Amino acid sequence: MYSEKVLDHFQNPRNMGEIEGYNGMGMVGNAKCGDIMQMFIRVNDEGIIEDVGFKTFGCGAAVATSSMATEMIKGKSVDEALKLSNAAVVEALEGLPPVKIHCSVLAEEAVKAAVDDYRKRKAGEAGEAQPEEKKPEEENV
Repeated sequence: MYSEKVLDHFQNPRNMGEIEGYNGMGMVGNAKCGDIMQMFIRVNDEGIIEDVGFKTFGCGAAVATSSMATEMIKGKSVDEALKLSNAAVVEALEGLPPVKIHCSVLAEEAVKAAVDDYRKRKAGEAGEAQPEEKKPEEENV
């Protein structure tokens, strides 16, 4: 049913957990199965993913695809990471049962969401609190 690689990445996940100093985070989920993935990336000034981590709430295939995706993007440029496809994750894991392909789609989407968040933060569009609008004080009469 599952390849040795899937079982290995499930039983010994790589890069599990939130990383310190991340500058990109993506969270995606699948309402049908309940899987949720968070992907954390730390990108250096040259645009290379120095470190990556994940948190996954889901089945063994969800954990395995998250783990494999982190291995596949670590050390790559953010542009290279965006090219990661769910098919590449499935191939690297030496296959997934058809009913578990959606897990590889989530892994791809989580990477893309993390890169998108990184780019927004870099551009100053995310992660900054907007100043609260001040209302004139009402006078008591």
